[in-house]
Amino acid sequence: MDAGRSGGLIARLYRVRLTEQGVGQYLRRWGLSFQRPDKRAVEQNLEAVRVWREGTWPAIRAKTKTEGGEVLFADQVGIRSGRVTCRTWGAKGCTPIVRRSGNRFSVNTMSAVSTKGRMHFMVFTETFDADVMCRFLERLAGHFDRKVHLVVDGHSAHRSRKVRAWLADHPDRIELHFLPSYSPELNPDELVNADLKRSLPMHSRARDQAQLAAETRRFFQRRQRQPHIVRGYFGGPYVRYILE
Repeated sequence: MDAGRSGGLIARLYRVRLTEQGVGQYLRRWGLSFQRPDKRAVEQNLEAVRVWREGTWPAIRAKTKTEGGEVLFADQVGIRSGRVTCRTWGAKGCTPIVRRSGNRFSVNTMSAVSTKGRMHFMVFTETFDADVMCRFLERLAGHFDRKVHLVVDGHSAHRSRKVRAWLADHPDRIELHFLPSYSPELNPDELVNADLKRSLPMHSRARDQAQLAAETRRFFQRRQRQPHIVRGYFGGPYVRYILE
């Protein structure tokens, strides 16, 4: 609610009229600030979120420690060539122009991050499905000499028969754990996706899908050399529970 609406509510309840500036001063004095609200799906089950944070996640962490394994959080995202360019400064009345391809193309990515600052990724052009997920699991397993506990959302590819069969054939390599439905804020890899989407418009001059894929790979390779940034994905207000 903005200061104007807050002032209207105060007038209705207490018959005291304040200017918007006055309302804002009171709100700041009470420790409030003007913010963009975060989004939550109405379908989210708050009890399932509580159980995940207080029960499921501590159990995964304890099991990983006992086995000497490692936990990673993973997610997939698509990048389109038509994404809006980031904002910049320009003379009034003269909108800056960025030359870019008028063609429409896209690439998809799958990434996984750990609290230790490790990042693993795969860039692909086909639709994300069970075959792609199995390929990612195979590549991920090849980077570890210990068991990986991989936390993902409930995407149908993650729960597919083919993925379950792969996991059954490799019980000592990777184990999947599923976040509550409609709860992306619990997954720090969502911040990787947001970082990618912020970064690419500033640097992208891709004229075709191959160039967009190359730029996307460069972003991930750069982050792989910046473990302090990867660890920072776990410092957000909704994912700090991972470190507690």
